[in-house]
Amino acid sequence: MADGSGVTVAIIDSGVHPDHPHINADRLLSGLALGPDGWMIESGLPLDRLGHGTAVTAAVQEKAPAAQILPIRVFHDSLRGSALALSTAIDWAAAQGADVINLSLGTTNAAHRALFEASVAGARARGSIILAASEADGTPCLPGSLPDVIGVGLDWDIPREACRVESGRIIASGYPRPIEGVPLRRNLYGISFAVAQASGLAACAVQALREQGITPTPENLLAALAG
Repeated sequence: MADGSGVTVAIIDSGVHPDHPHINADRLLSGLALGPDGWMIESGLPLDRLGHGTAVTAAVQEKAPAAQILPIRVFHDSLRGSALALSTAIDWAAAQGADVINLSLGTTNAAHRALFEASVAGARARGSIILAASEADGTPCLPGSLPDVIGVGLDWDIPREACRVESGRIIASGYPRPIEGVPLRRNLYGISFAVAQASGLAACAVQALREQGITPTPENLLAALAG
């Protein structure tokens, strides 16, 4: 059974807390933190001050426990970051050889389309597959709505261990990995975690495709997940 072996997942978020009980710190790679101007402000393991990136990482590791995780922090004091930081993070992740790039959030500002198109094209040329939220409240999200990105949608009723492929998107649960004694709606939840579940499942699909001698692409990865 695929477990993400040999696959690197870059998680562009708020960093990660290696001591959290849901995190396997042995699978964390050295990453970095980027400021709003896209410049590196910290290298090594970017510690999470918000909890969001840690919860996203936990969801990915739950689905693909053997995958290596490349954490990139672009969210610092709140879940807001610049388009330049996000696009630079994509560029850097692809340059580091990330197989899957998890971008749980994005922007609905169409003015940033060209910036993201360039980063997405560069990532695809390097063989990286990007998963990102496809929309926010019905408005297309960037980069998740771009053709070479696998957009992810939300279904509260789908089991956390499953997904479905629909109209070229992955649909997954918006609940994070449960914390004992904490009701689901009292924990973090939302589209970020649908993307995380999808990225974990995608990492396993990348492994399975390679074991069949197939070079993973967004198209054949979707086909593999569709069954």
